[in-house]
Amino acid sequence: MNKKIDAVVAGVSCLDITPAFLTDGVHDIGEILVPSKTVLTGPADIHAGGCVSNTGMAMAMFGADVRLMAKIGKDHFGDLLMEEYRRYTDADTVKRCEEGTSYSIIIAPKGIDRIFLHYAGPNDTFGPEDLDYDVIGQARLFHFGYPQDMRRMYENGGEEQVRILQRVREMDVTVSMDTCGVDAHSDVGKADWRAILAKTLPMVDLFMPSVEELCFMLDPERFEGWVKRAGSGDIASVIGEEDVLPLAEETLRLGTRLLLVKCGSSGLFCAAADSEAMKKMSGEFGRSLSHLAGIRRFEHSFRPERVLSATGAGDTCIAAFLTSLLSGRDLPASMRLAAAAGAACCESFDALTGLSTLEELQARIDAGWQQNE
Repeated sequence: MNKKIDAVVAGVSCLDITPAFLTDGVHDIGEILVPSKTVLTGPADIHAGGCVSNTGMAMAMFGADVRLMAKIGKDHFGDLLMEEYRRYTDADTVKRCEEGTSYSIIIAPKGIDRIFLHYAGPNDTFGPEDLDYDVIGQARLFHFGYPQDMRRMYENGGEEQVRILQRVREMDVTVSMDTCGVDAHSDVGKADWRAILAKTLPMVDLFMPSVEELCFMLDPERFEGWVKRAGSGDIASVIGEEDVLPLAEETLRLGTRLLLVKCGSSGLFCAAADSEAMKKMSGEFGRSLSHLAGIRRFEHSFRPERVLSATGAGDTCIAAFLTSLLSGRDLPASMRLAAAAGAACCESFDALTGLSTLEELQARIDAGWQQNE
């Protein structure tokens, strides 16, 4: 079947509100957020957030023909999101509802990893009935983001998430999935994510979590050790490829075919299943990526000219990776462009302002853009 659409990006949508902190040289959030203290900030950056916004619109910027599927409110926040979506692509498949639109307040002082204050809103009631399967059937790729931020996707052992992925797989559409961080003490943090992954990953062709998210889902005790090792710093700065590899091997055993692990400022790690498993990839990626069987590859991150916020860096990294593969680029080129997109994203407060086309990112790479070692 000749597919008319490059990708459908579905899942979490929200409005991100990021105050600009004026304080430099801070190493702990407790130095800023102190009871009874007034913290002076600059103007707030307000933009579309979540997987649907960041990955979907970035893919459109990179040249892919994308449709968005999410659930947002019929309120002012929802109007802002729809206005932003229509600047990049057709947003007719985004559903409006009576619930208040999801939002995040992102606390991101310089030198400290981000803290999110998040209201899930309609994301918690998003379910299989909120997707347009006729449109999905016309797509080469279905990308699903942030099931941890969608209550119905992890309740009852993830059975509704399984329903969605199973139906899409039956259409012979390649399935990719991204995850997000969770509060370990909340309901989502108490869900048995290892068991949920065991059900869902056999239906996921490309799985793209961060290393922290992957470790939390597969080995919470190991994750706690990483948190203690990092202290108030970034976990990615205290772990190496030897920490990622056993998690990757375990993830492949659970059933996904191609794994891309985002390792923050360190870079990206990619691992592919054996040849027999790779034959089970759906859609045209099943025909174009089978030669990658057994590969293990690390791509170092690029150094941003400045770092304003890492918000959306993982999402735009994924957008570059998927769009590159859809355009026919090979794995090394796709990983380099993904790493470059993540670094470029950090040069602005939101996910999209710092981005350029894939060709412009490639030009920066060719001009000698320095990578971390």
